[in-house]
Amino acid sequence: MIKKIFYILSLSAVVTVLGSCTKLNEEILDETSSTGSTDKEIAEGIIAPVYAILPGLFQHTQYFALQQISTDEAILPYRGGTDWGDNGIYISLHKHETTSSDPNVRNVWNNITQGISRTVLALNTLNTNTDSNTPLFIAEARGMRAYYNLLCLDLFGIAFQKDNLDVTSTVLRGSEAIEYIKSELLAIEPIVRDDTGPGRITKAAVWGLLARLHLQSAVYRDIYASSFSFTSDDMDKVIQYCDNIINSGKFALSPEYFEVFDDENHTNKELIFAVDQRADLNGHNRMAYFSLSGDQFPLPAYPGANGTDGPGITSDFYQSWAQAYAPDDPADMDGRFLKRNLDTTQTCLPANQFEIDRGILRGQQYGLIRTNGVFETCGNGDMKVGKLYNNTRNRPDLPVYFTELIDFTTAGSNYNNGYRVEKYEFSKGSVSGRNFGEHDIVILRLADIYLMRAEAKLRKGSGNEAAALADVNTVRASRTARITPPALTEMNLDLLFRERGFELYWENVRRTDMIRFGKYEGTWTEKTNSDTKKRIFPIPQNAIDGASSLPGYLVQNDGY
Repeated sequence: MIKKIFYILSLSAVVTVLGSCTKLNEEILDETSSTGSTDKEIAEGIIAPVYAILPGLFQHTQYFALQQISTDEAILPYRGGTDWGDNGIYISLHKHETTSSDPNVRNVWNNITQGISRTVLALNTLNTNTDSNTPLFIAEARGMRAYYNLLCLDLFGIAFQKDNLDVTSTVLRGSEAIEYIKSELLAIEPIVRDDTGPGRITKAAVWGLLARLHLQSAVYRDIYASSFSFTSDDMDKVIQYCDNIINSGKFALSPEYFEVFDDENHTNKELIFAVDQRADLNGHNRMAYFSLSGDQFPLPAYPGANGTDGPGITSDFYQSWAQAYAPDDPADMDGRFLKRNLDTTQTCLPANQFEIDRGILRGQQYGLIRTNGVFETCGNGDMKVGKLYNNTRNRPDLPVYFTELIDFTTAGSNYNNGYRVEKYEFSKGSVSGRNFGEHDIVILRLADIYLMRAEAKLRKGSGNEAAALADVNTVRASRTARITPPALTEMNLDLLFRERGFELYWENVRRTDMIRFGKYEGTWTEKTNSDTKKRIFPIPQNAIDGASSLPGYLVQNDGY
């Protein structure tokens, strides 16, 4: 199947390579024709498409949907009985009833396998290039091949080994897949640089991916096991690679939590590996607009840039916050929960001072008042601010008042149901809400490194609780800009799982975490399916059909 996809892709990839060239230098980004270009420009044009898959993969209905909406963290019901219906695919995803014809699963599969194909094309094309940067680009292509395969192993239980254009990929599972991905990352570790920025494979990115691989290896070796056997060797490797990153001195935890997810986060020292979405790379804004109400308009300059009433957090996930800080409000105790930007006592604000809240949004929402497609203004020209109603949904009587209740019932799927998430900043350059995202989307950041190290210490056995607690409290204590969460006094795996939810919500790790912590077969919201075979997704039926000329080559996962 991979061989077939590769030949389909080759022409478009070559067009991309020959038609334009994106310079990957950290300081300079440019697009120029590479026809008749130097070897350096051609090499840059060959490696660019390898990374160019990432923005599409990290759209809201692809990797995010599989990693978040299938969990106890996010849920996407029929809004108003019709919107986001999509033939029930999001309901099925949340209830673990996804089928092999699911379009989101198919799109993720296609992007991952296309990413692998592009890396193979790059590797086979770069090997004749004489530019001095070619060894670095070859190493980065191998690193991205390892990353795409790690995603494929995590989501579908398989990886693809392919080096030559004219050879069919070898399908790897379990320990073979783990060792292959590990060997690729170890091979490039001495070659990749440490100064090329979060949008490319660096030494720290390699260490972070190796830490993830070792932390999850017990799952990948026996995906349907009733319990996972975490080895001391794997946990020692997690600690080693996390130590490498932490001790490198190149990264720092951000005092303001939400600055990690701002428009201009590319230079934030907490980022290790990310989807580069700076303005001149034409990124998308979907992570910022996906959860907001259709009557929330974050940009005074653009009355068409609003939310889409997508997913909210489940009541189960909210209660993990509420119970952790009871009787206090989590918004008053933990700056990661909410950042209040909008003073709701003011009815008029200069346009340059208007900014919506960030984090988990609850209750009555306030914002710009739009009438007949135009924002209302005050007598002095300031923007009018007040309570929002569902005018864009033809429900002017229904306040934009986010409730904790959200489920698949008629009452639970109304437009105002569910607490919403505005973690990434709504990009100021967006004109429609969906496009021109300027924030880099996080793949790896320093807080996750501390939490992975803490988990590895805990899984090594008793006597390591104090060291794990210190790592968790280091992350908590770093958020000093507004409300620093209080230090914890004890640590165990359940508390660490909860802490990963607080720190990493909406960051595409929840499904993987739930499986590793033995919680994916649990019950939440309207999900009751406890089938362990749903830990991985079905291989798309069209991919299996496409490989039918190779009997036994691509076999559907158990349970589908």
